[in-house]
Amino acid sequence: MNFKQYILVCGGTGCESSKSDEIYRNLLSAAESKDVKSDVQILKTGCFGLCEKGPIVKVLPDESFYVHVKPEDATEIIEEHVIKGREVKRLLYDTSDSKANKAMENLDFYQKQFRIVLRNCGVINPEDIDEYIARDGYAALSKVLSEMTPDDVIAELKISGLRGRGGAGFPTWLKWNLTKEVESDQKYVVCNADEGDPGAYMDRSTLEGDPHSLIEAMAIAAYTIGADYGYIYIRAEYPLAINRLKIAMEQARGYGLLGKDILGSGFNFDLEIRLGAGAFVCGEETALIASLEGERGMPRPRPPFPSVKGVFGKPTVINNVETWANVPVILHKGGKWFASIGTEDSKGTKVFALTGKINNSGLVEVPMGTTLREIVYDIGGGIKDGKKFKAVQTGGPSGGVITADYIDTPIDYASLQKLGSIMGSGGMIIMDEDDCMVDVAKFYLDFTVDESCGKCAPCRVGGKTMLHLLEGITKGKGTMDDIEKMKKIALGMSKASLCGLGQTAPNPVLSTLRYFEDEYLAHIQEKRCPAGKCKDLTVYEIISDKCIGCGLCARRCPVSCISGEKRQPHVIDQEKCIKCGECYSVCKFEAVSKK
Repeated sequence: MNFKQYILVCGGTGCESSKSDEIYRNLLSAAESKDVKSDVQILKTGCFGLCEKGPIVKVLPDESFYVHVKPEDATEIIEEHVIKGREVKRLLYDTSDSKANKAMENLDFYQKQFRIVLRNCGVINPEDIDEYIARDGYAALSKVLSEMTPDDVIAELKISGLRGRGGAGFPTWLKWNLTKEVESDQKYVVCNADEGDPGAYMDRSTLEGDPHSLIEAMAIAAYTIGADYGYIYIRAEYPLAINRLKIAMEQARGYGLLGKDILGSGFNFDLEIRLGAGAFVCGEETALIASLEGERGMPRPRPPFPSVKGVFGKPTVINNVETWANVPVILHKGGKWFASIGTEDSKGTKVFALTGKINNSGLVEVPMGTTLREIVYDIGGGIKDGKKFKAVQTGGPSGGVITADYIDTPIDYASLQKLGSIMGSGGMIIMDEDDCMVDVAKFYLDFTVDESCGKCAPCRVGGKTMLHLLEGITKGKGTMDDIEKMKKIALGMSKASLCGLGQTAPNPVLSTLRYFEDEYLAHIQEKRCPAGKCKDLTVYEIISDKCIGCGLCARRCPVSCISGEKRQPHVIDQEKCIKCGECYSVCKFEAVSKK
């Protein structure tokens, strides 16, 4: 059926939590009640990326980009846009004359992005295999099975320069080749979809918006290494992604793209979903394998590596979702095409979950080598409330901070490692002048201590001891000796911990010490938090010259520690003050200081 218009509704988890499913159903209902159901096709897609502006609705062919849409707006979109041909100006991303009719790709947020992994997110209905096929879906698998040998596939991946996007950046071709060369009666391919970094949702969004890209890539890998079975290990907290994966797998089987004799080639391959319980440590491949096998999710000593002895003791290739999603494009367009994007050391693109104190939080995909400044200001729209950029945490709990002095650093594996951080899976949390870096380090260490499996003493004991020292510092009980103690503990953890969780857990502490040692010294020597974030070191005082005695702060104080006569300057009783900050928040005259 040929439709005059198409309405795309973001069906990612973020927008779904803001009632995009209700918007979708209201649009369908309005189209039917207004008798235009045959003129417009309404469908749900994956994440558009601009999460800050969700829920998002896009109308084609007009390219109208509606943001912050509510369920009650659905009828107006049908009546005004579909029936009368008039855009609903108040819902447009930018109502100025210069931007009102711009295509999504021309908006500032998308200008410097280059979508490979996210190529189909926000474009197709992820629950319709035909839409994936219409955009070159399964063309790479067909090409591989009919024209290429396993060695040809390895060679193409080597030319592309694709490296693992899960954190370590290991060359994908080498990992596949190691497994291919091992003799075994059974081999496996595994997708690591156990995305657990705070603020990260890249893999989840890819699965929600383009599940077939994962299935196609894993089938290609299975053909290449000589496997006939695979597992998708995904945390159970991702119900939408799981449901769409199940739908995609059934559709692929129905089309002969999964199962026996795929595309008449004689090649057999099938997949199974295994649910994880949400343990961060199961992002480490040996812990993932243990969990997949039904054991407790704890890492195992390496070697042997999974390439030689993985799932059920058999050779196994494990890659994360983002790595897999690149594979079909590389095999379809060629390794040279992919290698032309990015830098000498880091090829292709990288997907980041841009969150924190940023105006345009969301999912972004940029060529490797894009500078941090371009991501923060050109794509992210700068820091919220006009505050100053202070730092960005990359690599999650395993990474480190990058300061404003290095904002022009190109984002690639080598540059980030040089600064004491890592690429990681792609979390990018922006911090402003109000963030305390000691508190940031404590937050990440608290997370890794909580997520440690406890199997090895360096991680179990070292992490807890370091966290105890940090807690003391943020409460004004730290000493200068604590800094040296933390550095020694960090060295021991990085050298002796069994897996990457323990080895990298000290990174946020070490990087904040490297770039913000003055803040640690202020906490220890002056018993002061420069950012005013650490509650035990914060002092609220009323500035008598500015206080008009309105009494609002006294009325809002939960412990009645503020006193004073009407229209006279008030005073805070520091002994009774619980440092809740309510007085600071409600004062309209900036008469309360925070030190």
